[in-house]
Amino acid sequence: MSTSAAPVGFGLLSAASWGGSDFVGGLGARRAPALLVAVAGQVVSLGILAGLGFGAHVGLPGGRTAALMAVAGFEGAVALALFYRALAMGAMGLTAALTGLLTAIIPVVYSAVFDGLPGRVTTVGLAAGLISIWLITHEIGVDTPKRALLYGALAGVGFGVQLVLFRMVEGVAGAGGWQWTIGIMTVVRVAGLAGLLLVVALTRTRAGGAGFWGAGALSGIFDTAGNLFFLAASRAGRLDAAAVICSLYPAGTILLAAAFLRERPTWRQIGGMALALVAVALLSF
Repeated sequence: MSTSAAPVGFGLLSAASWGGSDFVGGLGARRAPALLVAVAGQVVSLGILAGLGFGAHVGLPGGRTAALMAVAGFEGAVALALFYRALAMGAMGLTAALTGLLTAIIPVVYSAVFDGLPGRVTTVGLAAGLISIWLITHEIGVDTPKRALLYGALAGVGFGVQLVLFRMVEGVAGAGGWQWTIGIMTVVRVAGLAGLLLVVALTRTRAGGAGFWGAGALSGIFDTAGNLFFLAASRAGRLDAAAVICSLYPAGTILLAAAFLRERPTWRQIGGMALALVAVALLSF
């Protein structure tokens, strides 16, 4: 894979993985509390990562790397809980659009400050990508409670900060390589599980059967794959381009819903996905 194509390719793989995670998790949430589906995903993915690390004799990171990844895992899990709470208020369209935009914008701003301003073509691609995220996720004519918007905004900030934290560990000595990545993702999952269990305890969420384990397991595997691909994308290129491409994951969810649930996308969403292709083409330069 060429140098210019690597971040785009890994970004698309990340978006596809995250889109699959949301699709499977959404199906599971129809039969069990969404928080428990997320917890199951954390548990299963942590078990897989721990197994891989044990088999390959991978040591856990320490010092600054461990601290950054612990914060990323914990605050990302809390952001996920806030996002689910916002969606549960029955106002998914504007909430999801706001969350998606903030998830992408925060890394874009960080990259502009610390990596320098992008070139003209990249800037146009970033703008097209942000607009496409809005078109794909926003539903017209849906009343949105102010509290849902607040929770959605906080979730978007949390997701965006998590992506920035992932990028920050790339500057740590010894960064790179699949063994190192398995080690840091294990820390992320431990902290994320702790965060979700805290939210479950505070909200007194109760299990309604064991049906959430299957969907949670598959959702967690997809989510972990998405994180790994994002790390690869941000390592191969600029953070802003990687974040915008990865944030196109709702398109994957929509396409899977159309294929398996016969839920047809709107013309607005189709237009957004077409614009996303233009954005990806521009960012590949």
